[in-house]
Amino acid sequence: MNYKHKFFYLCKTPLSAEGPEDVEIIDRAESSDEFPELFKEYEELRSHAFNEDKLYSIIRADDVYTILRTGTEQEARDMAFDKAEQEIVTNLQHRVMQKNDSEAEAILKEVHGVES
Repeated sequence: MNYKHKFFYLCKTPLSAEGPEDVEIIDRAESSDEFPELFKEYEELRSHAFNEDKLYSIIRADDVYTILRTGTEQEARDMAFDKAEQEIVTNLQHRVMQKNDSEAEAILKEVHGVES
């Protein structure tokens, strides 16, 4: 068994992301002691997407933020994109239905293969 040191990564995946290469690593915590500060930053970045009942809503999000625990930045990017992809599709579909957003419609079709 090979030991692999893991870190906590705070990742930002834009709604226009086409793959893991578009995921931004915002911050990294190297130990559990640093995690509370990283989580506080995560909550602040997502705060605009909460409704008046303090519930997070992906359709209000401008970007998808994720905290992951893994070994490398590339693994974090891959995991963040995989985890965010369904939320991105949901957000874009909502933008098309509610706002008739042609840019969101194009991203859905060209990047995610979803017809709206």
